Amino acid sequence: MHAQAKDVTNLAVTWHGIAYESIHSDIIQELLRAPEEEQAAMVTKKVMRVVEEVRFFPRYSHHVATSDHAGDILKRIYMIPEERVHIILNGVDEAIFRPELSLGNELKHELGIPQNGSLILGMSGRLVKDKGHPLIFQALKEIFMENNRFQQSVVLVIAGDGPWGARYKDLGANILVLGPLGRADLAKFYNAIDIFVHPTLRGQGLDQTPLEAILSGKPVMTTRVASLTGSVIVGPELGYTFSPTVESLKKTLYRVWKDGKVVLEKKGKAARQRGLKLFTATKMTAAYERLFLCMSKEAYCKYP
Repeated sequence: MHAQAKDVTNLAVTWHGIAYESIHSDIIQELLRAPEEEQAAMVTKKVMRVVEEVRFFPRYSHHVATSDHAGDILKRIYMIPEERVHIILNGVDEAIFRPELSLGNELKHELGIPQNGSLILGMSGRLVKDKGHPLIFQALKEIFMENNRFQQSVVLVIAGDGPWGARYKDLGANILVLGPLGRADLAKFYNAIDIFVHPTLRGQGLDQTPLEAILSGKPVMTTRVASLTGSVIVGPELGYTFSPTVESLKKTLYRVWKDGKVVLEKKGKAARQRGLKLFTATKMTAAYERLFLCMSKEAYCKYP
């Protein structure tokens, strides 16, 4: 793709993850690697990939970054002129992902969860290592062993598929793995939970699942990676962040548990109000449309 770019004029590319960001992700995963696991030969290869990108990226006329952090990297590290870098945050369908109490109650009834009882944590997406599932698994395992009240009063509902799905069942009956869900069922899922847990170890791009939760009126607790803390959870009034360690995640889970449903509902409302301004599919589409019009005719780049 890089080689062909020199022959195309006025070309725009959207980056949902660049090599420089992936180095941070690899460092996190190396720190969490168990002694018996094979070490990945990553650093030299990834650094050379960054060098290659820095060389070729100037061939593209316009660069669209899907997070504020990625946009900053493109300008500072990749040395792309500011006027050629455009930050267009990812958006999700606001008609699907919205607060709807009846949808949540419907799923709770199907799963046998009391309407006003347990604190419900939710996770969705691919159930694989780089999405942080070994981290949350170990944190919950330790909490359940040391705090019986937490175990009895918390339910974790997981929407998604992957190798870690079967392992979660070892943690007990309060862990419900639903498998992959369609968008209509995902809307039920988000409305049923009290908070969305996003323990990703990958700092590239801007994941859709936290945005879906936010537009559904739910707060998010997420790993402290720059793409998320710089664009999504920018303050404690919107949710919670934690370092990618078992101890930090445990501490945050305990805090969420102690804060309880009333505090979480307040954070969820604040997160949704911000999300409606930034993370809707309508706003994302309008931003891309404006960029393409601007690329086609310079006069469209200026307001009257």
